Amino acid sequence: MASKPSKKWSAQEFLRRQVKREWRGFDDALDLNEGVHLPSEFIAEIIRSAGLAEGMEEEKLRALWADLAGSYIAKASQPQSLKRGLLTIRVTQPAMRFHLEQMRGSLLKKIQQAAGNEKIQSIRFSVG
Repeated sequence: MASKPSKKWSAQEFLRRQVKREWRGFDDALDLNEGVHLPSEFIAEIIRSAGLAEGMEEEKLRALWADLAGSYIAKASQPQSLKRGLLTIRVTQPAMRFHLEQMRGSLLKKIQQAAGNEKIQSIRFSVG
C-alpha cells in the first residue's frame, strides 16, 4: 500500500522511498536510535551493585585529604580504605596517631561534610 506524498518530501523523494519500500518489503525505520540505551544510563547501578561505590569514595577522600586534614597532617597520614562505613587512615608515627585520635570527632565531621553524606560512620587510625 503506497502512502501519499508528504508535504516535506518532493515528488522525486516520494518515488525513491516507494521504490525502496517495494524492493525491501518494508518502510524505512523512523528512528534508528529507538530502544537504544547508552552505557552511561547503567554504569552507576552496575558500580553500586558490584560494591565498587565505596572504592570510588576512597579515591575521592584521597584527593581531598590534604584539604580536610591540613598539609602538615596530610604529609604524615593517608586514607587507606573505606569498608562498611569505617575509614582506615594510615599514619606514619605513633605520636601523629595520638594527635589524630584527639581530633577524631572534628575530623569525622569534616570528612562527612566533604563526602556529602554519612557513608563514613567512624575512623580508625593505624600506624604503618
